[in-house]
This record gives sequence, structure tokens and C-alpha cells, in this order.
Amino acid sequence: MAYNIENYLNNPLIHRDRRLSQSPSAWVRSFSCEELKPLIVCRGPIRKEAMDVYDEMGITHYGILLSEKDSIVYPNALSPELRKLTDNSRVHRVPDYSGASKEERVERIGQIIGIAKDNGYNAIFAGYGFMAEDDEFVAAIEEAGLNFIGPCSGTQRAAGKKDEAKRTALQVNVSVTPGIDNVTARTLVKNYSTRDSLVSLAKSKDLACDEKVLADESLTLEALADHILFASYDKGIDLFTVEELCAQVQAECAEMFKNYPGARIRLKAIGGGGGKGQRILGASLLVTKEPTQEQIDAAAADAPSLVREILSEVKANGVGDNKNVLIELNIEQTRHNEIQLLGNGEWCIALGGRDCSLQMHEQKLLEISVTQEALATEIDKAKKASLDAQAKALESDLTVLKRMEEESERFGQAVGLDSASTFECIVDGERHYFMEVNTRIQVEHRVTELVYSLKFTNPDDENDFFIVESLVEAMALLAMHKERLPRPERLLRFGAAAEARLNATDDSLSPAAGGMINYWSAPIDGEIRDDQGICLANPDSGHFMKYKVAGAYDSNLALLLTKGEDREQSYNHLSRVLRSTTLRGTDLATNLEFHDGLVNWFLANNVMAKPTTRFVVPYLTMVGKLKEEANKVDVVYAFVKMKKHFIKMYGDDPDVGKAVSEALDRKGTLLTRPMERLLADPHLLSGWLSWNKKNFKFQDGKVVWKRNPLGVLCETYEYLHMAWDPKKPAAEVIWSHDHELLENALTFYRELRTKLGLGIEQFVELNDIIQKDEPQLGYDEEMWKQIQSAHFGFEIGNELLGLLFMIAEKTGFYELRVEDDLEVVIPEYLHDPELQAAMKKVLVPPPATKEDEVVTPGGGMYYAQEAPGMPPFVTEGMHFEKGQPLFILEVMKMFNKIPAPFSGTIDEILIDGGDGTIVAKGQPIFKVTPDEKFVDVDPKEFERLRQETTAEFLSTVL
Repeated sequence: MAYNIENYLNNPLIHRDRRLSQSPSAWVRSFSCEELKPLIVCRGPIRKEAMDVYDEMGITHYGILLSEKDSIVYPNALSPELRKLTDNSRVHRVPDYSGASKEERVERIGQIIGIAKDNGYNAIFAGYGFMAEDDEFVAAIEEAGLNFIGPCSGTQRAAGKKDEAKRTALQVNVSVTPGIDNVTARTLVKNYSTRDSLVSLAKSKDLACDEKVLADESLTLEALADHILFASYDKGIDLFTVEELCAQVQAECAEMFKNYPGARIRLKAIGGGGGKGQRILGASLLVTKEPTQEQIDAAAADAPSLVREILSEVKANGVGDNKNVLIELNIEQTRHNEIQLLGNGEWCIALGGRDCSLQMHEQKLLEISVTQEALATEIDKAKKASLDAQAKALESDLTVLKRMEEESERFGQAVGLDSASTFECIVDGERHYFMEVNTRIQVEHRVTELVYSLKFTNPDDENDFFIVESLVEAMALLAMHKERLPRPERLLRFGAAAEARLNATDDSLSPAAGGMINYWSAPIDGEIRDDQGICLANPDSGHFMKYKVAGAYDSNLALLLTKGEDREQSYNHLSRVLRSTTLRGTDLATNLEFHDGLVNWFLANNVMAKPTTRFVVPYLTMVGKLKEEANKVDVVYAFVKMKKHFIKMYGDDPDVGKAVSEALDRKGTLLTRPMERLLADPHLLSGWLSWNKKNFKFQDGKVVWKRNPLGVLCETYEYLHMAWDPKKPAAEVIWSHDHELLENALTFYRELRTKLGLGIEQFVELNDIIQKDEPQLGYDEEMWKQIQSAHFGFEIGNELLGLLFMIAEKTGFYELRVEDDLEVVIPEYLHDPELQAAMKKVLVPPPATKEDEVVTPGGGMYYAQEAPGMPPFVTEGMHFEKGQPLFILEVMKMFNKIPAPFSGTIDEILIDGGDGTIVAKGQPIFKVTPDEKFVDVDPKEFERLRQETTAEFLSTVL
């Protein structure tokens, strides 16, 4: 239903301020939340956002909870929100938010509730941290008489645990991924295979089971086992060992591999999220249509170690913890779509979708809005442009989106959803499968806020209503006025929105903790930046304050959001945001350039493309190939060689030779500076090559320009954020003499095109006309010669830019493309794990090390064994093979097994890290004796090869 904005603006009863208490409408005033006194027990951008929203709502008594890692452990990592919240009585501390063990978690829950009660808070908000989905935490809050701003404990139990959610989905006719959701019950039944033995077990352990359930013979053994297991969790005891669970998972995986040949399996902790607690196994079977039993057994043999990793990662390996793990078919060519839900326990409304397919290591990177209105508009545009395949593909998406929204609302009502949650699905062509429900607000929730607002209308007066544009505000309203809130109407705000997660990761997207942010440029017009307060200036001096990127948390630094009338406009705006952002620091690595290259790749190909969750790694591998070739090109050497080439070509006439030399000297830095920048950053090169695919062609093995390279050069300076700006340091922009030369050239060609009636893309025609001996356009012979001379001077040497296209040709860059039906074509070789690993090292070379040492690839927490109680990966005197796990490095919540870079023998272990030790990047861990002697690359030989490759490339552009 269309929304009349004029009625909204002119109606005196409508209150646009978030302080509903100030509304002239008594009905609207009744929904004021100023009596809410929340304690914010989360961190990151959502904590700062909640503080801002509560301020705007008139909520004055709120506080924040810090862990010791926020305020003590990491220098300069002090929570930046404290620059705003200077009242120390509203800042509280606990050793750790959730604790390292079950006992510590229970202790922490008690401490948090005690802090709330002792300081006059009547509600708790947990944002999108893991505590937001802890049903025991929420139940304790409710029992203490406090309000939880989020789904209630009943909803948390029914939807927050992945196994329970999957069972509920099946009951309400929601499509689910094939797999097993009760492997713990099957493990128990393996040991107690009869009803009598299970009941005897429950009684012998004195478990508080329901006698009716124990006596119900209609229940399956597995359902009975589930009931008994939940009673064991309440008592805090284990009924099977981790080894027995691992063996059962291994057996189940082997059976699934047999039933789904050529597929991989995904293992997921029921309480994971944000990429944690998930592993995939079976890569070796991807290309095997009829695997042998030996191959199946070998693939399934990886399951036990992965299960242990998962349980450790989500802290579910303690006595009495629910250790259930979902075993699911991994849908390979899939997109990750999710539906934003909001409910009050009686009604449930879907607020459109978000495509989160662009992710890596199960961590989302770029999220975009998906709405019925936007898809309908794009379908109409495609049909008008006779893009039939694209229109058909978008119509399929619209059908799937409608189905997902319908199912999500049905599911939300089934679990009594009474706050914000997200219904996550994987989409495979025209099919979709329910994955899980996140019973909390999502990191990417603002993507939805930008496309939809909520209109709450008085049931007795349709002209009496208020508008909510924040999901954080909606959650507060639901916490205070749940049953009274009428089902809202969703109103379209903007046509599309996009969010890039700015993370502390290196060029290969591996977490990079420990860096210091020394400077961060201010947001540009229209940029929405959620940076958790890092950019808040020093309240005394007004200057930027240094910020340490701590390794204890996830890698996210900020969320960069943009909006637009359609997806292309939002992407274009995001591109401007990314290239306008300057981040400087010490040992600082971010994915800023990655996003810049990726967004421009889609802008140049098709923003409506349908990448799958398997896109980013092959794309990153291609970017690594770009860097590998770029490393072989010496631009200064190429320029000097090109200059010699042209002087020799025109050397018969000393005056012409001199003019050629002077012209090239004037253009040296104009050409080489942006090229060196592109060659140094493969992510930027990826975006540049994508945009300029239409501006050249290969003809007879030579690069031929279809457009004036000077225009491309001008756009390149803008693309690199190096356009002329007299206020900026010279090192950051085009130099003044280069700017003057480029502007003179562009003015010259603009006037000629105007007189000839040619467009900017008709460079070939323009060049042909200028080459004619007979004067054109009524010019006399002398003026025509001056025009030809100016054209020669402006164009000579521009061939150098063509070297960049040779890198694209050499790497097969343009083979990665988008088809007419919006499917992304990924060359098969980019899926090769060995190539992917090699290109990762090209993007981020390993730390310099001695040949008799193994060092850490980055900073983080070092563990010598797979899980507590397990033997260490290696011991002194032990021989290891290349690729064998040597230790675990926990970086920003992710557990990474570090493989041996070569084969050798452990001579000495330099660190005792069995229980976890903080290490720095490049820190020696082992003294070793390699099996083979390392041979260093001769720098002179490397330079010779570099010049040889440069000369080879140059021959194709001259």
C-alpha cells in the first residue's frame, strides 16, 4: 500500500520525534519508553547505536557493561563510547561477558543481574552478542523481575537453538536443509538401545524427567533420549563422552556422503552464530560422483577433530553442556538470504530480505537489501531494455522472496516471537532452505531500516499513528508495551541499501589484530558510519584519539552503509564512501581496499548479479593472480624503455626527437604515479580493470584503445581518490603540473569533439580524422598542423596504461564474469585449494623468518592442542609433514589451525601455550630442522626477470 508522505508531514497528530512523550496524541504518548532503564551488556557498533537511540527516545537512565578486555588488558582499546558517557556511575565492569566455562557463565549471569538491580536498571539489552541468544541468561533475567529487550526465553528455546528451530520449521511446513538435528540423541541411543535402558539411566542419574514422557511408548527412542539429555543439562552432567559423540558424527557423515555423492557436509554447533561453530568437510569428494568406501571413510575421518574445534569455539565442551551438532548437506551453489522479522507474541511481520552471500569463513562482508518493491522495479527495467534472461532471473528471485517472507512469518508466530529476529535461508535457484533463526538483532539490521520504516496506527483512528525507523527503538517499544502494540505497516523509505563491514583483516581477509588506528577521515555526505565511537574526537582537544584493535573480539571496526533509489545508486554511493575513506595506523590492516575493488567489480559487471557463498574465495584467488603478475611489472623501467623506443622511432629528425623526449618527460609522473598505485594494490586494480574492460580491445596481439586513454587517466585519478585538491598534501593527489597538463588535454579534445559532433566513446573516429593530411573543420593548414602536433604530444606515451590490460589478459581476469541470466561464472581452476593457498601467500607473504624457525602468521591467542585435555599437536623431537597442523591461533573469536609450511623436525618448543598465550605476528614458536635446505631468491635474478616480463608486456602496447 502506497504511503502518502504529505499526510505524514502535515498531520499535527503525527510525532516524528523519538520522544513519544512529546506527541500531541494521547495514544502515541502512551507508548513512551522514558521509564525504561536499560543496562547495555554488549559491545561494538550496536552498543554505541543503542546509546544514541536511547538518548533520542528520552531514555536517560541507561548504563553500559565493560569486560576487563574493554578497559584493562589492551592498551588504547578503552571503549570509545566512554568519550560520550562520562558519568562513571553508569559504567560497570565484569571480568568477561560470558565466561570461559559453564560455571563462569552462570556466575557472570548472576553478576550482571546483580549490577542491574543494584544500580536501578529495569531492563537488559544484549545487542547482537552471544548473550542475546542465551535462553538461560534470558530466563534468569525474567525470573529476577527484569525486562529483556529481545525475544523472551520461551522464544529463545524454541527458535534460538538450531536443532529445536529446525524441528519447529518442519512442523509448520517450512523448507529445511537435509540433515540430522539430533546426533547427541543418537549417540545416547547407541549406548542405551532400548526404552528400558534409557529410563533406567534417567532414574540412576536422578534426572528430573517428566514421568509422562518416560512412560509414553509412542515416543521414538531418539525423542526419549532428547528429553533425558535436556534433564542432564539442567543437572550439569554428561551422559556420553566427547569421543563417543565424535564417533557418532563420523558415522553419520559417512552415511550422508554415501547418500549424497559429490557433496560436502556442514557441521554446526546449535548455539553458534556469526560464523563461529561451523566447519565443512568432504572437499575431497566434491569432484567424485561415485566415491569408493575408502574415499568416504577418509573424508568422514576428519569429523572428530572438527567437532572438537566447534565445541571449543562456542565454549560447549564443558561438563553438562549441550553438545549437539547439526549435520547438514552443504548446498554448494547457494546464496545466503535472510528475512528481518518483528513480532509481539501475537503478530509477526516480515520486513523484506537481505542478501548476505558475499562472505568468507562464514563471516559476512557485504550485505544488500532485497525487497519485493525493488525486484519488481528491476524486472520492469529489464523488460523495457529487452533483457529477457535477466528479467526471468529476477522474477524467480521475487517468487522465492515472497515464499521466504510468508514462511518466516508463519515460523515467527509458531515460536511466539516477541521482538526482533532474523530468519536465515539458503537459496538454490528457485528453491530455498531454512537454515536457522537468529533470536536477536543482526549486525546488518540497518540495511533493513534504510528500506523500510514501521507505521503503528491507532486501531480506533487511522489518522493517529507514529513512525519508527529504528529496530533498536522497536525492540524497546516491544519490551515496554508488547501486547498493546498493533501490527505495524511497513513503509518504503529508500529503494535499496548496502552495508560493507569494515574489518581488521589483511589483504587475504585473514584477521589482523593488534594494529593501532592513528587517523580516520570524517564521513562524507550521505555516509552512515557505525564505528562504535572510534571516530568520536577527544572531548577536550577535539582531535582524533588513537585506538588499539584488540584481538579479543571479532574483527569488525565499523559498518559503512549507503542508500539509493535502486541498488546501482546505493553501490555507487558505497564506492564513493570507500575511496574517500582514509585510515592510517601502525601495523594496521583492514579490508577497505578489498571492498573498494569488490564493489566496483559488481558495478562494472552487474549489481543485480547472483553471487553464491562460494564467490569470495575464488574472487580473492583471482586478485592474488593479479598481484602475482603486477609484482613482475616495473613501471619506471617500462617508461624509460618506452621513451627510448619513441626517440629511436622519431630520431631521424632531431627536432622531432627532442620534442618527443620533452613531451614524454612532461608526462612521466602523470602516467607512472597512478599506475604504481594500482600495481601495488591488487584490490584497486581489480576494480579498475573491471571498469575499463569496455575501453580497450586486443587486435592482432596488440592493445587498442576504444576510448581516449587521457579520459581514462582522469577517471583513474578520481577512482584512486587522487583528484586535484590544493588543500591536500601533494603525496595524496595528482601533482599540480600533471593536473594542468591533463586539464589542457581534456579541454583540447572536448572542443574538438564538440566541433565534430562526436561522443566521448568515439575516440577511434576522432583519431582517424586528426590523422588526415587535409585540414578539417575549415581550419587552415598551419592551424591543422598545430592541432595534429598537440594531439601527438598529448597522446604519445599513453600506451603505457595498456600494460595494466596485459595483466588482465595474462591472468584471465575477464573470465570471471556475469552472464545474461545474472549467474556468476567462476573458472573452475579458481576453486583449486592449492592455488587458493598459494595466492593467499602472494596477497600476504608470510612473516620473515629464519630457516630453522616456525613463526606465528599473525597476532592472537596460541593453543598447543586441539581442545582441553587433548594431546599437543607436536612435541619436541617429533617429525612433521608439510600441511600438518602445528598449533591453533585464535584471532578475533576464530580458531585457526596453522599448518606446517614445510616438512621437518621439532627441535625445541619456544612457548608454553597449552592453556592459551597471547603471541605477536612473526613470533618464533618452534626451533626446527627442515627436511630440505632453503634457497634464497637472488635479488638480481628477480629484477632481471621483472624487467624481462615488463619488456614483454610493453611490446604489446607499442
